[in-house]
Amino acid sequence: MDNRPVGLRPGVAGTTLRYAALTVAALVFLLPFYLIVRNGLSTEAEITSPEWSLFPSSLHWENITELFTDPSVPMAHALWNSLVIAVLQTGGQLLLGSLCGYGLARIPYKHANKVFYLIVATLMVPAAVTFVPSFVLVSSLGWVSSLRGLVIPGLFAGFTAFMFRQYFLSFPRELEEAARIDGLGHWGTFWRIVVPNSGGFFAAVAVIQFIGSWNAFLWPLVIGQDESSWTVQVAMSTFLTAQNVNIHELFVAAAVGILPLVLVFVVLQRFLVRGVAETGIKG
Repeated sequence: MDNRPVGLRPGVAGTTLRYAALTVAALVFLLPFYLIVRNGLSTEAEITSPEWSLFPSSLHWENITELFTDPSVPMAHALWNSLVIAVLQTGGQLLLGSLCGYGLARIPYKHANKVFYLIVATLMVPAAVTFVPSFVLVSSLGWVSSLRGLVIPGLFAGFTAFMFRQYFLSFPRELEEAARIDGLGHWGTFWRIVVPNSGGFFAAVAVIQFIGSWNAFLWPLVIGQDESSWTVQVAMSTFLTAQNVNIHELFVAAAVGILPLVLVFVVLQRFLVRGVAETGIKG
């Protein structure tokens, strides 16, 4: 029996250190969110003042109204564009990526592995290499400053197909064999058996793709040349230019811009962790 005081027991000390480390890490991760909210509800003078204060002298909630009434930046429309683009691209990648991944994992085809290796090879190509050809193609189709040019190029990604293929390799074959006994083919098995039993993984991939689509900046900046096609990231960039610096609106816009991502992550974060763990790496 351990007669040492509770405070000296190795187990208690280790638990205390772990919680202390987690607390410090949580504070470090929350620091940017604090700065965004603090500066977003401050005046320009308080943000740039050499005398730092933990909180502004008064909370300027009117900064939020100013953001959405600024005639030079259509923030509300930019938020809508970002939502439409993120939802459509996420839905497209779930549909096309899952079909591709299931076909590579389950449908017999002698060249399936070769196709898979080609898809994996595309992940090694830097985005900068394909950026200009993609822009030339979109421009030749007349899709500049349109939702088509912003959405369609992002409807499929090799990474999504790779994730689904790895997941479907570990999907229980017994369920699919039972479906085949009932007379279902690959198409019916996929929609009636596989998809309903893979909701967690679909949600995990949806979170990853939604966040990626929402945060995209360079492609929307180049394609969305008209204000009507700006996304929230492009709209935010107009607050900090060589001719104009609007710091408090930039921070308010950042807070508004990350709010949908925080909500999506909080609601679906358990699926994100489980889904990534379920991919496995199988040949």
